[in-house]
Formats: sequence, C-alpha cells, structure tokens
Amino acid sequence: MQAQQSDTLVRWNNNDCNSIILNVDGSCLGETVRAGYGGLIRNSAGLYLSGFSGFMASTTDILLAELTAIYRGLLLAVQLGITDMVCYSDSLHSVKLLTEHASSFHVYAVLIQDIKDILSTTNFSIHHCLREGNQCADFMAKLGATSNTEYHHHATPPHALLPLIRTDAVGTLYPRV
Repeated sequence: MQAQQSDTLVRWNNNDCNSIILNVDGSCLGETVRAGYGGLIRNSAGLYLSGFSGFMASTTDILLAELTAIYRGLLLAVQLGITDMVCYSDSLHSVKLLTEHASSFHVYAVLIQDIKDILSTTNFSIHHCLREGNQCADFMAKLGATSNTEYHHHATPPHALLPLIRTDAVGTLYPRV
C-alpha cells in the first residue's frame, strides 16, 4: 500500500508579504515537560533582523507558551522601532483568540488584552501559518524550552539556526504533513 502524497506545498512567507515578518512559536518538550517560546523578525527576503527565546517555569500549558511568544515578539518589534509588520503563528487557537471575540473570563484574558492593545496601537497584524512554514520559530521556541533563561534577546541568529534561515530565504517548499 502506497502512502498518500500531500498536494499542499508550504514555504516560509507563504503569503508573499512584502513587509517585516515576525514568526513565533511555543514549545513543550521532554519527559519532565519544559515550556518555552521564541521567535524571530526578518525582512520579506528572509534577512534576520532580531530574535528571542525564553523558558517558562511552572507551566506546561502550550497555549500560554504560544501567547507569550506573540506578546514578546510584538514587544520586541515595538522596542526596535518597527512600524509595519505581519506576525505569523502556527497556533490557530491563539490567532482566533486575538482576531475574534475572546471571553473576558478566559484564563489568559489579561495577556490576550495586552496583545490586542499592542495590535490596536500599531500597524501590526496577526495571521495563522502552517507549521511547515514556521520552522525557524519552532527552533527558537525549542531553544527557549531547553534553556533556563526567562527571556533572551538574540541580536544575531544562533549558529545552528543559520541553515534554516537560508532554506527559508531561498523559498524551499515543504509538503504539508
């Protein structure tokens, strides 16, 4: 029996946005689950501008990690003076909480509102992407989950991230799994 082949091909910046792009992700790893978050900011050609990662003590909640990644990424963009940006997350749940009505009684209502406040005062937008196109952010989130640092700003990309950045920049297509 032959495995079914995917017809969907995915790449970084699949929507061909021509602006600054923030990719974010959350991660929960290992037997003794460790949560982390991370992301990176690039121009539309894939040139690395900045990045971040962090460890989240006392939680194994992937939704909190995903929302924290979005929040930290937006804050970093504001600190860098970025005025126009598209943020991509592969967490459809997080994107819906931020683009649709979320209950004021949601367990993360304060964090959700903090993110919405940033979005309302900037020319930033948030969109869902498929995980195959979010590999660099996944790398940064796993880096955060394996560290013991609450927040780390990466002015230059970690060396092990460089091959992924290059692969994204040339437009490599990945089959949707």
